[in-house]
Amino acid sequence: MARKDGKPGRIAQIRQTYSLTKQADPKVGWILLAIFVGITALFAIVGLLLGMLPLLLPIGVPIAVLVSLIIFGRRAERAAYAQIEGQAGAAAAVLKSIRGAWFVTPAVSMTKNQDIVHRVVGRPGVILVSEGPHSRVANLLANETRKTARFVPAVPITEIECGSDDGQGSLRKLNRKLTKLPKELRPAQVTEVRRRLEALGNQPVAVPKGPLPRSQRAARLPRGR
Repeated sequence: MARKDGKPGRIAQIRQTYSLTKQADPKVGWILLAIFVGITALFAIVGLLLGMLPLLLPIGVPIAVLVSLIIFGRRAERAAYAQIEGQAGAAAAVLKSIRGAWFVTPAVSMTKNQDIVHRVVGRPGVILVSEGPHSRVANLLANETRKTARFVPAVPITEIECGSDDGQGSLRKLNRKLTKLPKELRPAQVTEVRRRLEALGNQPVAVPKGPLPRSQRAARLPRGR
């Protein structure tokens, strides 16, 4: 059933997620069923052997459901990344799913080969995330870093490459990598950095819907007292 705000309810969301997951992972239903039946059967057998079936079976069923849901969540996430992998703007779709005070500007720089650089502003400073082969995005990132540094010269700038080349990171680990970066700015400083970078006047391009996801300057903004 739909909620009062028009959004699908929890059951409808699970059905939709399962449908999308099955497109990329056709065996997901059988795998989840096997996990549920296997765990339930294990508790039933142990209960029969110990003469404690009425006690262990009610414990085993919820555990089987919980484990099945955990496995389903992981496979659904993997399927979601697989569906957008290789599409131009996929990294931006992943970045927009990150939780917390992160501010994403997609496609601040883009070439005719669809090599893209996205910009993220957060407590670690400015993070520039590229999509494309290392041989092409290295210069693109360097140019964007120099341009950004002119507007926020005292702010740490981190470069992250997404792709399949050696040394590049995967989409699945992108948001986790951002959240592990050290916090260099205070919230008020993040707001100031955002305001300055808006003057760059970048025109973001459309990005695919996602699951939904260094070279750092040491100088920092002066901290308030």
